[in-house]
Amino acid sequence: MKLQDLHVLMTVVQAGGMGKAALLLNTTQPNVSRSITELERVFGVRLLDRHRRGVEPTECGRALLDCGTAVFDELRRGVKSIEFLADPTAGEVRIGSTAFLAASFVSALVDRLSRRHPRIRFQLVTGYIETLHRELSERKVDLLFVRSGGPIADERLHFEFLFDDRYVVAAGAKNPWTRRRNIQLPDLAEERWVLPPRESVIGSIITQAFLARGLAYPQATVVTDSPHMRVSLLETGRFITVFPASALKFLAREATLKVLSVELPAAERPNGMVTLKDRAVSPVVQLVIDSARELAKPMSKRK
Repeated sequence: MKLQDLHVLMTVVQAGGMGKAALLLNTTQPNVSRSITELERVFGVRLLDRHRRGVEPTECGRALLDCGTAVFDELRRGVKSIEFLADPTAGEVRIGSTAFLAASFVSALVDRLSRRHPRIRFQLVTGYIETLHRELSERKVDLLFVRSGGPIADERLHFEFLFDDRYVVAAGAKNPWTRRRNIQLPDLAEERWVLPPRESVIGSIITQAFLARGLAYPQATVVTDSPHMRVSLLETGRFITVFPASALKFLAREATLKVLSVELPAAERPNGMVTLKDRAVSPVVQLVIDSARELAKPMSKRK
């Protein structure tokens, strides 16, 4: 079996057809078909099911694709490790993160590392936790920074705790509510809320908090996943939101945001790193891990 044939198979499946794969590989469809036929001859099994809409991998094909993903990932990391050995301050790290951690903790981490090791290159992917877990399992990223919602379903993934995060109601410094004390949640029910989607972690926390007071979920004036848009709207003094407390530490460097004196019940989540158990990390990824532990240490409540 040639690695080139394996690469062709992976491209065919990703493209959904041999013709499209040929275009991506800058070759001809007969050449692509020949590579697939050679692989099926070597293994003695059918690797692809062909139909009108394109192709799909068989069960045997999926097993080979999983192996191919690992092989090419190891080759890529081997090249990067050689580059790192030639220059210990250089390398590439692919990080996956939720939007808020990306805008706060991960941004601070990248800033710290880029100052210490200016030749390190970073690629950042943001998304919801389930999608990020899949990206890591498929080795499309090197590690994740996420909030833990409980045990991870995929046993190949390992979560390492970094710090606990509580959730707070926040407003811009010019908002009149910042001058009030002993605010009750019902007082804010009719305010202008800027919130992430209701199905998000923060959405579930708000739902729990309002239900505990016999209130309906607040009618959001603005619904957005963007942390920076929420910060911008809060700075106008007209909106309120719910933030992870750690986000204020990194997002509001000039005290433009204030925490309101209202409690959210049981609104605390652990943040940490997720890595693949069976995957040795490269030296540059280890640098990121060590630096993340260092940055999170002052915020950690656990021993």
